[in-house]
Amino acid sequence: MPAVFGVDLAKRVFQVHTVNVDSGEIQRWTLSRTKLAEFFCNTPPAIVAMEACGSSHHWARQFPAMGHDVRMIATKFVRPFVKTNKTDAADAAAIWEAAQRPDMRFVPVKTEQQQGILALHNMRNLLVKDRTAQLHQIRAVFYEFALSCRGVATGA
Repeated sequence: MPAVFGVDLAKRVFQVHTVNVDSGEIQRWTLSRTKLAEFFCNTPPAIVAMEACGSSHHWARQFPAMGHDVRMIATKFVRPFVKTNKTDAADAAAIWEAAQRPDMRFVPVKTEQQQGILALHNMRNLLVKDRTAQLHQIRAVFYEFALSCRGVATGA
């Protein structure tokens, strides 16, 4: 059975957690972005588990090229496994534990094209939300001055 690594992704410093299958020894590393790639390039094929969060899809596309099997877990499924105060190291341990559950559901890895389309949809949704909020604000000001709102945002 391959080793399982729990990785807590961050902006600058990443936490890696695993347990040696033979000795039961807990091993932890704190690695920079460049050292993380180097670490997994020099590691025998393993299961690399991480939370589905910012940059997780990028890393999920990188690790298979290094010979690893990637498993991404939704944040809501990792949270119950955090045993102590929420720290990056505790999160990595929780990810490691969650990844080994036989009934765990994993998030499929998105391609760059899928992520690009999703980003466009999210930007559009934000623009629509902001526009709607601004129209509501304008209407509220009109009402404060007893002005009619007919025709506002309808083009009439």
